[in-house]
Amino acid sequence: MKATIDIPDALYKRVRIRAIERGKTLKQIVLASLERELEAMASSGPTQPESFFQKRRLLPEFARREAEGGCKPGPADRDVTELISQDRDGR
Repeated sequence: MKATIDIPDALYKRVRIRAIERGKTLKQIVLASLERELEAMASSGPTQPESFFQKRRLLPEFARREAEGGCKPGPADRDVTELISQDRDGR
């Protein structure tokens, strides 16, 4: 497959020099670099860092309540967006 990419002049010159020093083509250098990058990404684990919510550690009492469903809104509870809208309307 062919692809066209824009390479900044300074980077292009550095890559060309490296290719000549190693006796390789520009294509070989670029492909080897892409392979190394993909291998490094695969071995480093997830690409997205964990969110704060995923990393949080609850105190045992809160963890127990969350596991029991105590943190979920009940049927009589009002939606927070509705409360915010009413507050804005009242101003």
